[in-house]
Amino acid sequence: MIDTLVFEKRDSLSAIALLVEGDLRELEFNDSNKVSEGDVFLGKITHKLDLANGKTGFFVDIKDDKDAFLNLEEQGVEEKNLTEGQSLIVQVLQEAREEKGAKVARGIKLAGTNLVYCPYSMGVFLSSKIKEHENANDYKQFVVENTTGQEGWVLRTSSVEVSLEVLKEEMVELRKVYEEIRNKAKKDKAPSLLYSKGNVLYSYIETYKKSLRRIVVNSHNVEKELIELFGDKFEIEYQAEPFEEYGLEEAINDALMKEVKLKNGGRITIEETRACVAIDVDSGDDRGNGSIARLNSEAATEIAKQIRLRNLSGKIIIDFAGSSDYKYIKPVLDVLAEEMQKDSNMGYLVGLSRAGNVEILRSRRRPSLRDLLTTECECCQGTGRVCD
Repeated sequence: MIDTLVFEKRDSLSAIALLVEGDLRELEFNDSNKVSEGDVFLGKITHKLDLANGKTGFFVDIKDDKDAFLNLEEQGVEEKNLTEGQSLIVQVLQEAREEKGAKVARGIKLAGTNLVYCPYSMGVFLSSKIKEHENANDYKQFVVENTTGQEGWVLRTSSVEVSLEVLKEEMVELRKVYEEIRNKAKKDKAPSLLYSKGNVLYSYIETYKKSLRRIVVNSHNVEKELIELFGDKFEIEYQAEPFEEYGLEEAINDALMKEVKLKNGGRITIEETRACVAIDVDSGDDRGNGSIARLNSEAATEIAKQIRLRNLSGKIIIDFAGSSDYKYIKPVLDVLAEEMQKDSNMGYLVGLSRAGNVEILRSRRRPSLRDLLTTECECCQGTGRVCD
C-alpha cells in the first residue's frame, strides 16, 4: 500500500506522486487553469450532433480549449429537449485529450470523504469493496432513513469505519454544496465554473490514510495546514525540490519510454495508439533459466504497475511470451488480476481473446502520462522513425 505522498506545486501546476518504499506507483498532474475531472460547469450548447442508431449528442462550451461532448442518453437522467445556445449544468467525466475535448454529463455526482451524493439519481448503494463488511447493511439502512426527496447515495469504502453521526453530517454538507452549485448557476452567465474539487492532495490522504506514513510538500503553507489538520499522525516534511530529492524526475522519464526492462533480462514494449494500447512481452536475453512461466509472471506484475503509473486506459491488449493456450496463461491472468486490485481505477480483465491476447478495459478519466507531458513530433507525426 502507498506509504508516501510527494506534492509539488509551481504556480498553477501541481503534481502528486504516490510511492511504496521509495518506488513510484502513481502520478497525477493538475493545472488549476484547466478543466479537471469532477469539475462542475454552467455550460452552453454550441451545436447538436446526430449519432448512430438515432441517438443525439451535443458539443458544450465549458471554457476549455475544445468544446466538451455531452451524450443525451444518461441512466437516471430524464430526457430533455435541449437546443443550441441553451445553458445547462454539467460535470466533467473525462478530461480533454490531445485530439479530443472533455466528456461531460448532466448527472452530477459529488464525492465526499465517506459518501458520494447523486442528486439526479434515486437509491442507496454500497461500494463493491464493503459489501461483505458486517455493518454494511446497517450503514446502508441508516443512509436510506436519512434520505430526503429525490436523491441517491453511494457509501464509499471508508463509510463503515466512521460513526453514523459523521455520515449524517456529511450528508448535510454535500446537500449544501449542491445547493450552492444551483444558486451559482442561477446568477452566472455560461460558460462558468460552478464547483471544483480543489487540492486533490487531501483526497489521496483520505484514500491511503491506513498505510500512509509520510507526506512531502514544497510549500510551507501546505505544510502548516497539514500539521494543523493531522498533527503527528503522519510524518510531514518540507522539501524545496521534492521530486528531485526523491529521484522522481528520472522515474517519470523512464515511464515515458516505450521499453521496460525486466530484472531477469526480458522486456516489455508499450505502444500507445489512438485505437488501443498494445503491450508485448519478449524474453530478450532472459537469464531466468529460460522459464516462460516465470517471465510472464514477472511481466504481469510490471504491466499492472505500468498501466497505473502511465495512466493507460481504454482497450489494452497484451501479447505474453510463449504459448497462448489458456492452461499456460491462466496463472499469469491470476497474477495480473491480483496486481490490478491495487489500482484505484481498477480495470476490467476481459480475459484471453481467440487470437491469444489478454485484453483489459480501463476507464479513461485523465490523459495518459505521455499525453500530459509530451506532444506529437511535427516532423515524423508520432512515428518516431527516420526516412532513409
